[in-house]
Amino acid sequence: MEIVEKIYDVIVIGGGPGGLSAALYSSRADLDTLILDAGLPGGQLNNTEKIENYAGFSSISGSDLAQEMYKGALQFGAEYTFGPVDRVENTNEYKQVISGKKIYRSHAVIIATGSENKKLNVSGEEEFKGRGISYCAVCDAVFYRNKEVVVVGGGNSAVEEGSYLSQFADKVTLIHRRDQLKAQKILQDRAFANDKMEFIWDTEVEEIMGDSFVNELTLYNHPTGERSQFKTDGIFIYIGLVPNTRPFADLGILN
Repeated sequence: MEIVEKIYDVIVIGGGPGGLSAALYSSRADLDTLILDAGLPGGQLNNTEKIENYAGFSSISGSDLAQEMYKGALQFGAEYTFGPVDRVENTNEYKQVISGKKIYRSHAVIIATGSENKKLNVSGEEEFKGRGISYCAVCDAVFYRNKEVVVVGGGNSAVEEGSYLSQFADKVTLIHRRDQLKAQKILQDRAFANDKMEFIWDTEVEEIMGDSFVNELTLYNHPTGERSQFKTDGIFIYIGLVPNTRPFADLGILN
């Protein structure tokens, strides 16, 4: 292990909106600040096609907002380093952040690690990941031009990304386990008015199948108890998020 010589006032773990905002405030307060990030600056902003509800911007792409926040976070001297965090140790003198073969030390740690996409945990999900299964429409929509795709979920992300997919795909079928969407009404109105979008209610995906690529789903309808097969060229999964808290399991701070 290499112990980094510099001792920081603050280490911010995570480079999403929360982490970048924290680094901006701490560095502006003249604290030596390090951002440790395991992904792209901006986090899940980079997976969002358009943002219309962030103060100061009537409309901005997620990736552009991510870059603006990243530049802002560094303007007062905060450092940025790519590095997945394995664990944090709370010693008597310092907080030690272990990232790969390096140990970073600081007087304080701010945890802003965000979350990752929740999985369906059904047969075929691991097998076809990246081969017809996606969790990011902004990343992968272009590969489904003139094809038919499925979106699973009923919240803001599912509905918004389904609408975005319709710019490329011939048809987008949104499958939701309840009988109505949970998304904001403005997003629902846009989706219902989109003639490329269709909806299947009270239904869950039980199995994802294909050859070298996804081509069929097994669906289970709750009211009828019936199972059916559904042909598709791809499936986008938006059923929620799981907090990235594994590196902090030994600190006694999780509920």
